[in-house]
Amino acid sequence: MDIENIIDAIRNNRVRITDHADEEAFNDGLSFEEIYFSVMHGEVIENYFNDKPYPSCLIMGKNFSGEPIHIVFGPIILKTYGQY
Repeated sequence: MDIENIIDAIRNNRVRITDHADEEAFNDGLSFEEIYFSVMHGEVIENYFNDKPYPSCLIMGKNFSGEPIHIVFGPIILKTYGQY
């Protein structure tokens, strides 16, 4: 997946957040503003072309404090997996 297409989706409000992503963000104390920031300044570190129901990718970014976070992003779904 191309990071520029993902950033464009965020900028144009074409992102659907799953209940799982919402729970994970809450549990990790992350706002979606912070998650979007990390994606917009992050990089795709792995593609999951065979993911179901859609291909996805793993994005490495940093929160507002500079701590690394990983985000799994699909064409219509955003999942967060907290701070590492």
